Amino acid sequence: MISIDLTGRTALVTGASQGLGAAIATRLHAAGATVLLAYWPDPAGANHAKAVEVAAALGSRATPVPADVRVLSDMQAAVAEALRLTGRIDILVNNAGVIRDRTVKKMTIEEWQSVIDTNLTGVFNGCKAAEPHIADGGRIISLSSISAALGFFGQANYAAAKAGVIGLTRVLSRELARRAITVNAVAPGVVLTDMGKAIPAAEQEKMLTQVPLGRFGTPDDIANAVLFLASDLGTYITGQTIQVNGGWYQA
Repeated sequence: MISIDLTGRTALVTGASQGLGAAIATRLHAAGATVLLAYWPDPAGANHAKAVEVAAALGSRATPVPADVRVLSDMQAAVAEALRLTGRIDILVNNAGVIRDRTVKKMTIEEWQSVIDTNLTGVFNGCKAAEPHIADGGRIISLSSISAALGFFGQANYAAAKAGVIGLTRVLSRELARRAITVNAVAPGVVLTDMGKAIPAAEQEKMLTQVPLGRFGTPDDIANAVLFLASDLGTYITGQTIQVNGGWYQA
């Protein structure tokens, strides 16, 4: 019998107060990892409350930590907290992301920059903060998207950022190979998180016709792929982008 056991390992997951991040943190925790749930400290405190709720549901080995991925010092502080709590960091999951959909003609520079700052620079900041401290043989896993390959209408900023994540993943996999740290990306198709549910119903129906498995993804589908890459089963996989999209054809 083959089982996945992450006991004794520490994982930092960004955007972990809800959606995919919460599902990923929950799955890693169930496998035995100590998990830090990084969340954007919004002024209203909603994300803090959600992260605390997720951590409470998990019980021991789960700690919420505020971190704006757009700010390198915030990510460095989150990594420092992991080191303070457990003396190590083994797994980094760059999940935090936002969307600001609009055609290029109508997109403002602020809408462009906000998505690039979170979805691409945020991944760079997480990697840069964790890399000096992550244990040899560790894991870096970043969330890309099917949008990087298909370029959905109105997602120039999002598709560009997620494509950038793939390029960054390939480069970093080479730079960290000497320490046996694997660096991979997971590219979900449409997943019915709050973000996915915001897609108009008519557009969802059209998209679903492109998915051979006949359903959209769930957060657990994505979390399972991340868990595999984080485990010892993924030791010889690096520099790759794992498509988790139900078979949606990509050119």
